[in-house]
Amino acid sequence: MKFEETYLNDNILDALYDMHFEDMTPIQEQCIPEILDGYDVLGVAQTGTGKTAAYLLPILSELDDGDYPKDAINAVIMSPTRELAQQIDQAMQGFGYYLDDVSSVAVYGGNDGNRYDQELRSMRMGADVLIATPGRLLSHLKVGNLDLSRCSFFVLDEADRMLDMGFIEDIMKIVKELPASCQRIMFSATMPKKIRELAVQLLHNPVEIQIAVSKPAEKIHQMAYVCYEPQKLKIIQDIFKKGDLQRVIIFSGKKERVKEVTRKLKSMHINCDQMHSDLSQAERDEAMYRFKAGQTDVLVATDIVARGIDIDDIRLVINYDVPSDSEDYVHRIGRTARADRDGEAITFVSDDDMYRFQSIEHFLGKEVEKLPLPEGLGEAPEYKKREKKPTSRRNGRWHSKGHGGHGGGGKGHGTGKGKGQGKQGQGKPQGQGKPQGKPKAPKNNV
Repeated sequence: MKFEETYLNDNILDALYDMHFEDMTPIQEQCIPEILDGYDVLGVAQTGTGKTAAYLLPILSELDDGDYPKDAINAVIMSPTRELAQQIDQAMQGFGYYLDDVSSVAVYGGNDGNRYDQELRSMRMGADVLIATPGRLLSHLKVGNLDLSRCSFFVLDEADRMLDMGFIEDIMKIVKELPASCQRIMFSATMPKKIRELAVQLLHNPVEIQIAVSKPAEKIHQMAYVCYEPQKLKIIQDIFKKGDLQRVIIFSGKKERVKEVTRKLKSMHINCDQMHSDLSQAERDEAMYRFKAGQTDVLVATDIVARGIDIDDIRLVINYDVPSDSEDYVHRIGRTARADRDGEAITFVSDDDMYRFQSIEHFLGKEVEKLPLPEGLGEAPEYKKREKKPTSRRNGRWHSKGHGGHGGGGKGHGTGKGKGQGKQGQGKPQGQGKPQGKPKAPKNNV
């Protein structure tokens, strides 16, 4: 489906044309019409599926078309990290290029006093779109710097990360400041029980849209070393002896391990930096600047902070430990082989991580190539196949309590017809686009 087949307004479509965006991703195709029709939406989609545009485009279109107060915050978009808030703000600038009457401000911590004063002035003038991290927004609310009582749109992006980072209590305090009429949109890469419980609290009769987890790009050469924990650093040392060190990211799920690996790499005289939540914002910004500028060869990072990494020429990703699920695996290795480039991804599979990695292989539908250990490292643990034990009995047969399929793909409407203030009575025939005077843009490969 193409963007011009929706009821996005002409100013939005002009910006998309200039950016060479024509075809919608599945999450955009399913979310944009529902948001335009006034429904609350619960979207389950991983990073990289185009979800930012899925909520920004219809909200911006509505703000440009509608009669919203000019002295109010009309939309709030919550982000778990400053890095993601900056990315959303950049997308806002591109999509809103022709929206002269729609303003925005990004609000996040780690800034100097001048930045805080700029945020305060923008909010008091009534920025239409407020992009914020929970802590910073809550601090402004506590001192009375902003009023959300007339807000029309509220977006909670990466809700599962919000939960992981302990922000849910802050989010609920913010939600209490919203009017009952506010349209609410929530996105999460996964749907554990706690996220579904949060959705029940936040959303009113939502349309639920699930998009299957994408498989990694075919251009990524996936490999694995089956090894013991003490062998991992020696394998890295061997890898780095063989080739160019530039543009390498090493991921670990634990910040203490990121610190340890960084110390060990520096002792090997490897030019590296670290990214984790214990660093100050200034330190994280400096580390990212050095890596993007090519001043640092290797970046060692946690999953949460790594969501702000948006660089096209990463040559190698190393998973120092096996990610907890398939979504995180796809996200990590998806940092390489971008923009039509090739890339490599290597995962270290210790004896304790074998079952998790086999679950990832099951999702991939293939076995990842296992590499022999470098000479002199001794024996590797045997890569044993482990079958999941049955955990319940129904109708005389055993069933496993697995995660279910990643298939999703469809949408299920809630028990009601959305909010009464939605636009479902306007009778827009779906699928009939506005006539466009411009020729069709090249196919969107972004």
